Amino acid sequence: MTLPVSPVAVDMGLSIEKMEKVAFILKTTAHPTRIAIVQLLAAQESLSVTEISEKLNVEQSLLSHHLSGMKLKGILSSTREGKNIFYSLKMREVIDVIQCLAGCTFL
Repeated sequence: MTLPVSPVAVDMGLSIEKMEKVAFILKTTAHPTRIAIVQLLAAQESLSVTEISEKLNVEQSLLSHHLSGMKLKGILSSTREGKNIFYSLKMREVIDVIQCLAGCTFL
């Protein structure tokens, strides 16, 4: 989908590619649990599903749903070690977007 160039976007220095990437990241992480997952994985390179579940106090079945969706969209990557699956951030730009949002004065 091609977006029209907005004068506001031009004034803010946002290219169409950047707007589309930011929109993709926001759509993919648009849930408090998903944002919390990103924050955890930004602080620690890799965590197992069990570790993430314990740190966030979220049931593994619900967590697995969020993790698999984020992996499918390319935000996360995973590796299997025995019976455990470890997740890590694949798209590191997600951290930048969340940090920008955290710095917003209206939030």
